[in-house]
Amino acid sequence: MILDTIHSAGYEAYIVGGCVRDALLGRQPQDWDITTNAEPPEIKKLFRRTIDTGIEHGTVTVMVGKEGYEVTTYRLDGKYEDLRHPSEVVFTRDLTEDMKRRDFTINAMAYNEKEGLIDRFGGVNDLNAGIIRCVGRASERFGEDALRIMRAVRFAAQLGYEIEDETKEAIRSLSHNLEAISAERVQTELVKLITSDHPEMIKLASELGITKVILPELDRCFETPQHNIHHMYNVGDHIVESMKYVRPDRILRLTMLMHDMGKPDSMKIDDAGVTHFKGHAEVGVEIARGIFRRLKFDRETMDRVCNLVRYHDDRYPAKPSVVRRAVHRVGERDYPLLFEIRYADTMAQSTYQREEKLSLIEDTKKVYEQILADKDCLSLSDLAVKGGDLISLGIKPGKEIGDILSNMLRDVLEDPAHNNREYLLDAERLWEFRSRYSGTDQ
Repeated sequence: MILDTIHSAGYEAYIVGGCVRDALLGRQPQDWDITTNAEPPEIKKLFRRTIDTGIEHGTVTVMVGKEGYEVTTYRLDGKYEDLRHPSEVVFTRDLTEDMKRRDFTINAMAYNEKEGLIDRFGGVNDLNAGIIRCVGRASERFGEDALRIMRAVRFAAQLGYEIEDETKEAIRSLSHNLEAISAERVQTELVKLITSDHPEMIKLASELGITKVILPELDRCFETPQHNIHHMYNVGDHIVESMKYVRPDRILRLTMLMHDMGKPDSMKIDDAGVTHFKGHAEVGVEIARGIFRRLKFDRETMDRVCNLVRYHDDRYPAKPSVVRRAVHRVGERDYPLLFEIRYADTMAQSTYQREEKLSLIEDTKKVYEQILADKDCLSLSDLAVKGGDLISLGIKPGKEIGDILSNMLRDVLEDPAHNNREYLLDAERLWEFRSRYSGTDQ
C-alpha cells in the first residue's frame, strides 16, 4: 500500500535492508523499512498520518492503522565525527549511492514488485555462501560507525555465518573504536549475540579484540586454566560451552556468561598443581554487578542474574527439607532456573562423575516438583501466622516480630506439617520461637 501510493505519485520506492534479507532467508521480517527518492515533505503530503521520527536524517514514519513503517529518503552521509553519526545528511535521487553507505552486503538489497530484487553489491551471493561482508571497504564502513563492529559478529551469531577476511581484519584493527559507543548500544548488541543460536561467537569477539574493550573480564577467563579433574576447558572456554547448553533466554544466557567470572580472582594452585576456586561465586557476583552497571543494564536483570550466579554452584542432597530451604534462599521465581544452569554447567565440564551430577540434578528437580504439588510453605507469605497475629498476643511491633516469623518459617521449612496456627501459636512453642534463634535470654 505504501509503495503503491509513493509510486502513484511518480517516485521510486523499495523495501530495503533487513526485511529483504529476512524474506530471502524465509524468515518473518520484524520490521519493514522503505527507501525512496521522495523527500520527507513530499512523503508527508502523500499520507494522512505521519510521525517525524528522524526527519533531519530523512526518516518519516507512516502510520497504517496501529502499525508504523519507516520511510527514508535516499541519502549520502557526511563525515562521521563521533564514530556513530554523520555530521550531515545530503539527500540524493540515486538508489545505488544510498546503498553504498549501508553496513553489510546482506543488508544492502532492495525490492519492489515492479523491478524485483535490486542487489548491486552481491548480497544474494553472500547469503547463499553464509558470509558477512562489508559494503565497499570494511575499514571505511567501520570507521563511519564503530557499532557495526559488534553488529558483524552479532549477525554471524544469529545467522551462523562466517565473517569475510577483509571484514574480520578491519574489526581487529578498529575494535578499539568501540570505546566511543554508548553503553546502551553495546548492551543491546551483546544481548542479541549471546541469545542467538550461536552464542559461542562471543569467543570470536574475544579473538578480534572486541571484548577487550566491552568485556575485559571475559578475556581474563580465557587466560585462566582449570587443571582439575572436573574440567577439560579453561574458564573462558567453559563459559562459552555452557551457554550452548541453555535455551536462548536473556537471564539464563547472561547467567552462564557471568557465572564463573570470579574464578580468575579466586584461583589457588595446590602443591600437586591442581587449581581450586573456592568462593568464586561470591567474587563473581561483584564482578557481574560491575559489568551490569558499566553497560547500564536495568536493575531487575542485574539482581536476578547476580542471584543466580551466587547460587549456581551450590550442591546439596535431594532431601525435601534441604530443597525447601534452598528455594527460600534463592527465591521462588529464580530457583527453577538453577536446574537449567546446573545442567549447562555440568555439560561444559569434563565427563568425570557427569552421570552422578546429572542424576543429582534430576533427583533434586523431582523433590522440588513434589514440594510444589504439595503446596509446601516456602516463604513468609505462605506462613499460617502473620504479624498481626503476634501483635494481638501483646508482642510489640518491631524487629522482634520479624525475628519470630523468620524462626517460625525455619521450623516450617524443616517440616511443612507445622504450618498451622495452633502449632505455631502454642504458648510454650511461641516462647521458644522468641528466643531460640534471636539470641535473647528470657
